[in-house]
Amino acid sequence: MSRAKGNLAEDLACGFLLENGFAIVERNFYSRFGEIDIIAVKEEVLHFIEVKSALDYESAIGNIGPKKLSRLIKTGYVYLKKNALNPDYMYDALIVTPKEIRHVQNITI
Repeated sequence: MSRAKGNLAEDLACGFLLENGFAIVERNFYSRFGEIDIIAVKEEVLHFIEVKSALDYESAIGNIGPKKLSRLIKTGYVYLKKNALNPDYMYDALIVTPKEIRHVQNITI
């Protein structure tokens, strides 16, 4: 996916999150392990969010494999340590397709 398409999907995802009561804390947080697309908070829970877009849900969610998930988790730990935070948190995915945006919570379970 091109960076422009990725940015558009992330912009749509941020709009979706704001409409659903989330506050955006940070976008595109990088560590040596990888990147977290969006960090948001809702009801005192921090959400590390991976945004994936494709023509259909199955294609998009299938792009979050074990390696990607491992990098996401490690990068989340870096963020928490760097900012000296100890909140409740979870790892989510936002799947952006031409027809809908779906929020999948706790993708590590």
